[in-house]
Amino acid sequence: MSATDVLPPRPEHVVPDDVPRFADDPFGDEILANPWDFHHRMREAGPVIYLEKYDVYAVGRYAEVHAALTNWDLLQSAAGVGLSNFRYEKPWRPKSLLIEADPPKHDAPRNVLKKILAPRSLRRFTEQWREAAEAHVDRLLDGRRSGESVELDAIPAIAESFPMTVFPDGFGVQKEGREHLLPYGDHTFNAFGPHNHLVEKGEPTIAEHVAWVAESSQRDNLDPHGLGADIFSAADRGDITHEQAPLIVRSILTAGFDTTVHGIGAVLASLARFPEEYDRLRANDSLIRVAFDEAVRIESPVQTFFRTTTTDVEIAGTVVPEGQKVLMFLGSANRDGRRWADPDRFDLTRDPSGHVGFGMGIHQCIGQHVARLEAELITRALARRVSRLELTGEPSRHINNTLIGYESVPLRLTLA
Repeated sequence: MSATDVLPPRPEHVVPDDVPRFADDPFGDEILANPWDFHHRMREAGPVIYLEKYDVYAVGRYAEVHAALTNWDLLQSAAGVGLSNFRYEKPWRPKSLLIEADPPKHDAPRNVLKKILAPRSLRRFTEQWREAAEAHVDRLLDGRRSGESVELDAIPAIAESFPMTVFPDGFGVQKEGREHLLPYGDHTFNAFGPHNHLVEKGEPTIAEHVAWVAESSQRDNLDPHGLGADIFSAADRGDITHEQAPLIVRSILTAGFDTTVHGIGAVLASLARFPEEYDRLRANDSLIRVAFDEAVRIESPVQTFFRTTTTDVEIAGTVVPEGQKVLMFLGSANRDGRRWADPDRFDLTRDPSGHVGFGMGIHQCIGQHVARLEAELITRALARRVSRLELTGEPSRHINNTLIGYESVPLRLTLA
């Protein structure tokens, strides 16, 4: 952590003796790539732990994570959802009006996007995106016949390329320069953690990504018939200010791609690891939506977020002092055996709807319906043409201070 990233001084406090202390670094490469053992040890140690390296309290059980996500008045987002409080002196990105604001400043932007990104609003794109998904799969299969197979890396071939086409089109983003979206989002989520080598890796190029995203968030650069233009129309009606409109567009461009890519990658990897569940899905395509949420539960593309206490807050009997950062492990909560039966199994017979992979409460992911639609359409197109998904090698992880995903998922697709 650099000198400019440290938290402001807080009154000294003594960590209670009954709070387990962990010397582990949850932002170290080993845990970021494979956090499940650390999560298990954390959950078993107690409902609240203390991370010595970063002087933060942390929660990993479902009940405490859910409570922290929903009690926004006691555990605020406005101080920043990363390890550091949001810095206003020449930040490389503006403060998010969605995830780094609380009521009342949070309300108007949230209400506008809630309508624009609602399932009813997205219906106008469903047929177009369905055709795009089927065409995408047809290109991947490249004229193969029933019983034949094709091998590919599912991350660049499907998880990245499909959403990178359909959502920017729907949002009305200029085609030139879309390659900036993934590295910009990756750096943003890395910056929510400590100033480690992952942040340093993105710093040399972040300025060019920032410039493109800022330019693409302006009204004149958006297709007048897309979702982005709808945000500016809301400003014309007075629902939000014209100053807020490009910042809201920018927030969607910041957080809407890496998370969806990792979510679709999680679906594909899970269906390949559990072939009996893929057979179940092909026999009953109503399970396709369940598959996405179950994959988000078991993989949790968004692994962590921070909150900051607004007063002395009691969490499961531990009093956490005012101004203290609290790290919520969403990925740990989603595999908590206190909430989920056989939590490490990808199971399409379960109801995963209570998972916290999209957050919970007033800051729950506003773009989740877009991600669900994209994942549903590409999975449906695959299931229609492909009888088996098989791993041809061990998937490799893409590590990030906040997200978890796959760098590579080598698959063999056998045609039905």
